[in-house]
Amino acid sequence: MGEFEVHRVRFFGLVPAGVRCLACHPRGSRLALARTDGAVEVYNFAANYFQEKVIPGHEARSVESLCWAAGDRLFGAGLGGDITEYDLSGLSAARGLDGGGGPIWSMVANSSGTQLAIGCEDGSVKIFQVVPGGIQFERNLDRRKGRVLCLSWHPSDTHIVAGSIDFFRVIDVASGQTVQRIMVNHHVEKAKHECVVWAIALLSSGTVVSADSFGRVQFWDWEQGTLAESHTVSTSAVLSLAVSQKEDSMIVGTSTGATYHLQLLPVRLGGLEKRWVRTKPFQFHSHDVRAVAHSPTALISGGLDAQLVIRPLMEKVQKKNYEAVLRKFTFPHRRLVSCARKARLLLFQFSQYLELWRLGSTEETGKDGEVLPLCRMPEHLVQLKSKGPEHIYCSCVSPCGTWLGYSTASRFQLYRVRCDEDGVSLRKVPKVPKLLPPAYQLQFSADSQILFVASARGSVHVFQLLEPGGCKHLHTLRPPSGCSEAVYLLAPSADGHWLAAVSGDWAIHIYNLKCFKVGLGVTPQPQGTRDGGLSMHCPPGSHHCIPGAGLGWLWCGNGGQRQSWRFWFGMGVWESCQPGPGGSHQCMSPPAASLRGAQL
Repeated sequence: MGEFEVHRVRFFGLVPAGVRCLACHPRGSRLALARTDGAVEVYNFAANYFQEKVIPGHEARSVESLCWAAGDRLFGAGLGGDITEYDLSGLSAARGLDGGGGPIWSMVANSSGTQLAIGCEDGSVKIFQVVPGGIQFERNLDRRKGRVLCLSWHPSDTHIVAGSIDFFRVIDVASGQTVQRIMVNHHVEKAKHECVVWAIALLSSGTVVSADSFGRVQFWDWEQGTLAESHTVSTSAVLSLAVSQKEDSMIVGTSTGATYHLQLLPVRLGGLEKRWVRTKPFQFHSHDVRAVAHSPTALISGGLDAQLVIRPLMEKVQKKNYEAVLRKFTFPHRRLVSCARKARLLLFQFSQYLELWRLGSTEETGKDGEVLPLCRMPEHLVQLKSKGPEHIYCSCVSPCGTWLGYSTASRFQLYRVRCDEDGVSLRKVPKVPKLLPPAYQLQFSADSQILFVASARGSVHVFQLLEPGGCKHLHTLRPPSGCSEAVYLLAPSADGHWLAAVSGDWAIHIYNLKCFKVGLGVTPQPQGTRDGGLSMHCPPGSHHCIPGAGLGWLWCGNGGQRQSWRFWFGMGVWESCQPGPGGSHQCMSPPAASLRGAQL
């Protein structure tokens, strides 16, 4: 294969943000996740839980609750007091509406997805109607003293249960009045302390399940106002709770990082009487588990340690395949590191700043696998901060190391980089052509003379970089059939003749850069797979390697004409390439070798 130098990079000080809330799609096909920095992520269950969409955070936006409504529409609410709908095609916060009750602690959608209920700081519960193009206020329900920390609809949409400090109440939706108020700390030795109801669920049988700061999961008959069962699952607070669709299983998360599985089981084998039993404890997290979700086949938990853990329910798994693998996700699936090969530079992307480093070097030689001593240590060259509260969408450094660009939700910035013995200097390129932000992906050509900017609706803008520091818009590439999704992966060929682009609808378009036309448009993936990385290598033929969801394909073409798509598994040369449970996030072509099966 040739000789390679492997640099073990240990100076990328990325600290992922903790998981704040989760929302499982009613059809069980997708999972929405919000982090403590305001970022929202969407995972696809059918694609090996691949992170298919990321909406970067905002310093002024906190997300306390997420929910799906009206099909595939995603809403979020937080302590800023606004209800926000997210544009999953444009990867942005599309529109917002003031809740009118101060900070919003909880939000849930009814079973049909036509109404949203929010719990506010002022003790009010408000109903909003989901309409085309947004939401509109419908009415207030009965208001009581104390912030509303958690909410749950009855499956028939007739009642809402609202949890607060020391009590919860059941509200009749039709009349808007409270029909039952239950104190959760009655006859408790710790009653001198506040008992916070952190999570709550209203089952179809009329049972209310509460999780509180005393470490208890309690089951209540709300019509009688009596306690049916109580389980002290932890000595610390129970912070989150999720019930399965069949209401025979639930998961709870605690402040110690432990999660507990409870199941509704018969008291006697074959008997009709059933009781809730704590069956399985798990310790996958090191910090608070603020969010849990229950899919038809797995228990899902997210902690402040930034880990997303998906544990399959083995009794629900039909076969021993990749669905039965325990998954832990910590680091983002998107690209946060850009490499300038010729200049030996690395660009690290953080939420609000970039870091440019020069790799270390050695003059020693050794055997394969031997660690060589460095004669020059890695050097931190410069830190570039982004102005404003918006987080950075994407960034890139050119192969020669003389150009650097990044984009936020409202701004695209391009810089000229000069490195000499005295240090590094950055000069902002003036009069960059104005385009509709944001840029979803940036990629420089191999000769560092062209910049490709991925944009909305499947379009890619092509810029020519000019000396000593300028740029000119050459063309905008668009798919011939139109596209509503943004482009999120780009890969130019080494000879500069071709550009491959992948959009959010998983269509791959290969453009001829000589005539700025589509050379080929394909959708190669079998059902349930997604692209995680893209690489192109042309001479002596066109080869494209697109791994996603732990799988991979090899496309071999000549002159832009498709010859074949080859699936990696089942072919003799690929049997050693096994997919990982976390998916494949990036791939690269060897710079001086043909991308053929025998060489990979």
